[in-house]
Amino acid sequence: MTELQLPAGCAEAWKGGPAPPPIHPAASGPCWRRLELFLCVTLARVTVHDLIFWRDVKKTGFVFGTTLIMLLSLAAFSVISVVSYLILALLSVTISFRVYKSVIQAVQKSEEGHPFKAYLDVDITLSSEAFHNYVNAAMVHINRALKLIIRLFLVEDLVDSLKLAVFMWLMTYVGAVFNGITLLILAELLIFSVPIVYEKYKTQIDHYVGIAREQTKAIVEKIQAKLPGIAKKKAE
Repeated sequence: MTELQLPAGCAEAWKGGPAPPPIHPAASGPCWRRLELFLCVTLARVTVHDLIFWRDVKKTGFVFGTTLIMLLSLAAFSVISVVSYLILALLSVTISFRVYKSVIQAVQKSEEGHPFKAYLDVDITLSSEAFHNYVNAAMVHINRALKLIIRLFLVEDLVDSLKLAVFMWLMTYVGAVFNGITLLILAELLIFSVPIVYEKYKTQIDHYVGIAREQTKAIVEKIQAKLPGIAKKKAE
């Protein structure tokens, strides 16, 4: 039995990403075609750059809205409650669609089969080689982070350690006003607003950032010149 490909509109939405799984002809039908079109658009490969710069308002709005609602839910309810409600909502959709298709098949006396069979047959097994590649990539970042922590806490560079101390001191005041979820909500708002604002007013922002950077550099150089051992180290 031949296989059907996803709707033609999915080719553009996929933007050159990995080919989507073929759809079994038994799963075709008006309702299933609407579902597969929704899935292919939702699962289309979207870069982070396109999302935060609002290249596609619908996709960015969907991602921004869902993540913001999730963070607000976590701020109001426990993590266990939010995860449980999300799983229940997903199960409600899939079970309802499964029952609907079973009823339609019984009424029409058709043998279309399981509506999600094409996705159940997709091989999602993580190979040993791929797992080791992920672990090795993670170990590189972990080792780099450990070296940085040792440098900062054992004061290899006095200025860098002082910067960390000042930053942590400022974070104590931030922590007294905001909790972790609130900071995540503010971070998401900034991520989805600052890039698009910077893109529109790049020239003006770069001008003022350059001025601030020069003043900060001058202040840091004055502090370094007065700290014991720093001037001597530079001279050497």
